[in-house]
Amino acid sequence: MSALPTTSREWHLVARPHGWPTPEDFALREAAVPEVGEGQILVRTQHFSVDPYMRGRMNDVKSYVPPFQLDQPMEGGAVGEVLASRDESIAVGDHVLHGLGWREYAVLDAKRAAKVDPSLAPLTAYLGVLGMPGLTAYAGLIEVASFKEGDAVFVSGAAGAVGSEVGQIAKLKGASRVIGSAGSDEKVKLLVEEYGFDAAFNYKNGDVSKQLKEAAPDGIDVYFDNVGGDHLEAAISSLNVHGRAAICGMISMYNATEPTPAPRNLAMVIGKRLRLQGLLVSDHAALQPKFVEEVSAWIRSGELKYAETKVSGIENGVDAFLGLLRGENTGKMIVSLEG
Repeated sequence: MSALPTTSREWHLVARPHGWPTPEDFALREAAVPEVGEGQILVRTQHFSVDPYMRGRMNDVKSYVPPFQLDQPMEGGAVGEVLASRDESIAVGDHVLHGLGWREYAVLDAKRAAKVDPSLAPLTAYLGVLGMPGLTAYAGLIEVASFKEGDAVFVSGAAGAVGSEVGQIAKLKGASRVIGSAGSDEKVKLLVEEYGFDAAFNYKNGDVSKQLKEAAPDGIDVYFDNVGGDHLEAAISSLNVHGRAAICGMISMYNATEPTPAPRNLAMVIGKRLRLQGLLVSDHAALQPKFVEEVSAWIRSGELKYAETKVSGIENGVDAFLGLLRGENTGKMIVSLEG
């Protein structure tokens, strides 16, 4: 057996960003790998996730997840191989999903890791299409937005890891029309040609409300919001009576340094009897088994397609995160430590 690693490189937050984060807010540091205690495992990270919600954790504010601590390793989803185990439920050689990303090696309690099967789907799928973003899409559409067959659905940030899955699940479950918005003509083409959206538009090409009305002349019943701002305002205008919106993210506002204007048409919520509901994936853990069963079958059959943008090397982790905030990814943004 080869010797276990004694040091690990890990990304630390060294300053709290004001507005857009910069590379100077982070440092890649070398740290000692702790001893593996009773009930713990040592995992070699193969891939870790960077996600929009991480921007919020860089602020020192009370929120639904605690903020990242300065001069400490950041956290996030990761998959990897178990190199050492002092817990009988997980063996050396198993692959696990855990929450201590942004580092080469992680020591953690075995109960905080979930075994994943690389024969069911590629390991990276457990960070995206079969992971937290996928469950967000599934739960948000079905439980929060109360999707039903025949609904017309609009998704913002539709080429991202969550949005692309929302649109495809809606189609697979009988939506009458699915419309997506994205930030480039290439992504718009991908939504229609690869993911089967009925219509899509580039929000940079003109007024969002006008483009949405052209794409959905009969209005929409469900809006899945990843963007906020002008997209939410446009959706409120286009939603039909008793329409529902799942508010998942507001990436357009994450780096704002001043308060952003609310939708100017909120009064429409009354007359149309709209329901706007916030969405946190952690509230929907009970759906996980059904979600994995249904979505993995769609992946194996080829009915559900997904994209990943992979950045190689731990040293490029922050560049991948900053690229994600700028919309440089198509589908799930992943940092791969292999090869």
